[in-house]
Amino acid sequence: MDNLLKQIKALPDIPGVYQYFDKNNKLLYIGKAKSLKKRVKSYWRFTPHFRPNPDLNVRILKMLNETTSIQSIVVESEEDALILENSLIKQLKPKYNILLRDDKTYPYIYIDESKPFARFEITRKAIKGKKISYYGPFPNGARELIDTIYELYPLVQKRGSLKNKKLCLFYQIGKCLGPCEGKVTQSYYNTLISQAKEGILNRELFISKLQQKMLKLASQERFEEAATIRDKIKAIESLQIKSGIDLANGAEYDIFAIDTNGNNMGVVVRIFLRDGKIASSNHSFFRIAQHYDISSIYRQSLLDFYKEDSIHIVKEILISDEIEDIQSLQSTISKRLNKKVSISIPKRGNRYKMIELAKKNASELLRQKEQNRPKVEIQKDIAKLFELDTIPWRVEVFDNSHHMGEAPVGAMVVYDENSWDKSSYRRYQLTSSDEYHQMMEMLQRRISDFDKEPPPDMWLLDGGTTLLKLAHSLLLQVGVDIKLLAIAKEKIDAKAHRAKGSAKDIIYSLDKEYRLMPSDKRLQWLQRLRDEAHRFAITYHRNKKQKDNLQSQLLNKKGIGPATIKKLLSYFGSFEAINQASFEDIAKVTNKKVANIIANSK
Repeated sequence: MDNLLKQIKALPDIPGVYQYFDKNNKLLYIGKAKSLKKRVKSYWRFTPHFRPNPDLNVRILKMLNETTSIQSIVVESEEDALILENSLIKQLKPKYNILLRDDKTYPYIYIDESKPFARFEITRKAIKGKKISYYGPFPNGARELIDTIYELYPLVQKRGSLKNKKLCLFYQIGKCLGPCEGKVTQSYYNTLISQAKEGILNRELFISKLQQKMLKLASQERFEEAATIRDKIKAIESLQIKSGIDLANGAEYDIFAIDTNGNNMGVVVRIFLRDGKIASSNHSFFRIAQHYDISSIYRQSLLDFYKEDSIHIVKEILISDEIEDIQSLQSTISKRLNKKVSISIPKRGNRYKMIELAKKNASELLRQKEQNRPKVEIQKDIAKLFELDTIPWRVEVFDNSHHMGEAPVGAMVVYDENSWDKSSYRRYQLTSSDEYHQMMEMLQRRISDFDKEPPPDMWLLDGGTTLLKLAHSLLLQVGVDIKLLAIAKEKIDAKAHRAKGSAKDIIYSLDKEYRLMPSDKRLQWLQRLRDEAHRFAITYHRNKKQKDNLQSQLLNKKGIGPATIKKLLSYFGSFEAINQASFEDIAKVTNKKVANIIANSK
């Protein structure tokens, strides 16, 4: 404690980020401060003896009692501290910080009316131009809205249609009015644009028109087309939250509300109000860490949503709770968006009613989540068996596949709470010839993505203690604490083939070996994770091997022999890299004749 006291007293009275560590040098918590000295001192009492501040809640006291050292990073301003704190939480995933994983950039629908016969398109980034209108954001349903516009209004259907200056199929089937050959006036075309704009804001108009079209198709027994229209109607309806609140025409706010339940689960609800109507909404769940800080959750939510290169059109953000550092957060977002943005906590009026609507939706989402959530005990059993200090709700599983060193690939699959998160699966083309370095290559690439895809609770490796120690050393280098397990077949006659029916799986932690009965549910769960990673890896390997064989055959036919192909692959790593290599690089590895053949085949 004496060392910790000295570290706290030595902190400067300037902005920065502080990090608490335990006796094993594992990161416990990351916080930011306008004054490092004042902020950190507020956690402690110094008389009559040095101890944690007893006025703090139980969870914070638990963290402080585990703390044995503190480190700090000084920055120029409080705003820099905000950004650094958010980035470090995502990359390092401290034990007592809450991590939000939903930081996607949502699409907008836009139209550039500086162009004659303009058309609606989807974008995730700001488009340069003076007469551009944006609609959104749309966490889902943007594609259905665009398709509906072109289903209901005979506008220019494709971006390149006007360039041909010739009537196409869309004119013949009545889905375009033929502006390329002057078949429609600009004035009438603009009328259709205005009607489509109105439909984006008041989607009941779209739904009504689609329902009429669906019924007509059904009456003509064109049931497949009618079903497609029905699916579009459902997608558009899902965008809407009914408010019944009489808002001023033109009111535009982004609304954020956070709620939690008593079962370690929380939700962030976002509602996007445009032109006095709810344009769209979305939500993301999060698990409550041992230290619950509402201000930190808002900081993550807002900084992740309002990125420098994304489109944001509102000037006021409404939130449901009082938070610390609201001014610095407001200033940071304003700088990012290059316009003044305010953050407000309404207490009365229609803006307050919108906040209440968001909170009501948050509460209902949590109720439904809890009601529909299957009872998950296996991860708790895993944590208990392997003496993990956190429950591994989110697990990333790694495996690699090759055939005698050829076409080496890696795969990562993700299991989150009680299902596969297939959108987070990753495939890796690898260059190393042995399994150790293949795993190293794969894990290093995963670690480099921690700032975009935060670390999970646990890694499971298909392998033994050697790979486990490799993963541990790589994580130590970046200061990230991820629980580690490995699963491997026991060796029989120095072999560990999956085909050996009598071979049993062994589970390894960093300091123990576990041999569980085949009927043990915990072993079966880990095997299930491993087998999914193996399936994903070997499928990718087979596809890549087939593709590589085809590439080899093509080069063989052009006069490049197997030995030369092997030499090129050994140097460049893959056929894709060979095709992208310069003439000079290929000539350096082989000769000018081979370089000419490859250059002419691109």
